[in-house]
Amino acid sequence: MIDMLHQDWFVDAQGQCQPRPTLRPWDLLQEHYYLHQFLSDVLHIIAHAPNEFDQWDYLPQIRRRVRQLVLNSYWLNTQRPDPDPKTGTAILTLYDEIGYPLTVQTVTTCAGMSTPIHNHGTWGVVALLEGQERHTLWRRMTHPDRIETTGQYILQAGEIISFQPEAIHQVEALEPTPSFTFQLYGDTQPKSRFQFEHAPFAVKPF
Repeated sequence: MIDMLHQDWFVDAQGQCQPRPTLRPWDLLQEHYYLHQFLSDVLHIIAHAPNEFDQWDYLPQIRRRVRQLVLNSYWLNTQRPDPDPKTGTAILTLYDEIGYPLTVQTVTTCAGMSTPIHNHGTWGVVALLEGQERHTLWRRMTHPDRIETTGQYILQAGEIISFQPEAIHQVEALEPTPSFTFQLYGDTQPKSRFQFEHAPFAVKPF
């Protein structure tokens, strides 16, 4: 049975948000699961992808590791910077090394703040640790060149949402409290991450 309080979701290139089976939290509990173990596990999963363009096929395994880290790492849940008063957000990079193929960070966003419409140009996994977020999903059309919305989903604390590289979304932190997320992204391909405008249509590097 899927635990609806700890649901996993997957967004494909067409902007469709699909539920994915989720293990019960108590099946993932262990005494220690450190960040360095998590990063090693994710790199091992990626290394066994058939090729670099199929890494997102391994998102079920990566989502499992993300949930395992969230459940077992008290340290992770304390890595929460205060939002900048001017921007309404704060990003804390948890690990950074030249040539490292992952982006690992926590993000705090004030309620009411929203991102531009964008993609990431790589697979992504986002765990919402506190608050609520509205994810507005889009897909890109080519005849004519434009984007259209495919729906919205309200992400609840305890849920994990993952994305194909071409997935397009806009995220808004909902009232009354800031949202706090753990975010993991793969290696972004050059010239593949974009910001979009809906009307009139426009696209530029993001």
